[in-house]
Amino acid sequence: MSVNSTGVFSKQAQRPEGWRSQLLIWLPIIAGLIVLYLPSGVDLFRGVWGTDQQAHGPIVLGIACWLIYRKWPEMWRLSEGQPTSAAAGWPIFIFGLLFYVIGRSQDILLFEIGSVIWLLAAILLLMRGPAALKAQWFALFFMFFMIPLPGPVVDALTMPMKMAVSYVAENILFWANYPIGRTGVILQIGQYKLLVADACAGLHTLFTLEALGLLYLNIIRHDSLFRNITLAILIVPIAFISNVIRVIVLTLITYHFGDEAGQGFLHGFAGMVLFLTALLLIIGVDSLIQLGVKLRRRHGGALTGA
Repeated sequence: MSVNSTGVFSKQAQRPEGWRSQLLIWLPIIAGLIVLYLPSGVDLFRGVWGTDQQAHGPIVLGIACWLIYRKWPEMWRLSEGQPTSAAAGWPIFIFGLLFYVIGRSQDILLFEIGSVIWLLAAILLLMRGPAALKAQWFALFFMFFMIPLPGPVVDALTMPMKMAVSYVAENILFWANYPIGRTGVILQIGQYKLLVADACAGLHTLFTLEALGLLYLNIIRHDSLFRNITLAILIVPIAFISNVIRVIVLTLITYHFGDEAGQGFLHGFAGMVLFLTALLLIIGVDSLIQLGVKLRRRHGGALTGA
């Protein structure tokens, strides 16, 4: 970073050197990725990304692109003058390309969409080396949350979650003196019956909230490893609690305002309640962990002083 004659920092000096000179090298790579994955993106928007279960996919993709852009100057600086890794890059590139061909030809979204992570990792290794891949690792890892999972796997893991969410929601509302009963994942409150669907308490919701929590950790960037690991583990019960709150909100809306309100605009609002609740719980739990770490350090310092 340089300072001009007026004492003001030059913005141009903050940009990585060599980026503009190598722009022509990166443009064909970007064009190739667009040619490969634009048809896949169109199919996703017309298919699974248009459903409630997979609506988080384009959001995760957008955030991942923003994360790559955000880390690009640092990546360029760290990899400047560092050796590239063709020995590791080309096998990963070929592996990712085979994944794409198999997934695209056989309509296996897990392979087709997952291949973009391998190809991007290989391109970074071939163009800028391991330092670049290390700088961008979280953005690539974050892309895993946008990959559609196989239906049988989702169904097998979702049913126990829906049963647990339905059970807890029923008991909380029964404790609050509401006329509610449950049969499997069907809640009956008053004259209304509500099916706890995959979008309300499924595996995809858990994945979305886990992605939200990891994004929060990446942006906050705590120095304490204990704090990061603890919060990452607690994101799972936080996601469960948020799902329970969403189901309770939808049930109460339906009971007090009717089925049309529960299935209409307020149903979408309950989705906002889910993510807002999860975010507030993550921040609250993080604050409690921070307080516990401070108290532990203070207590440890007092014992040392004694």
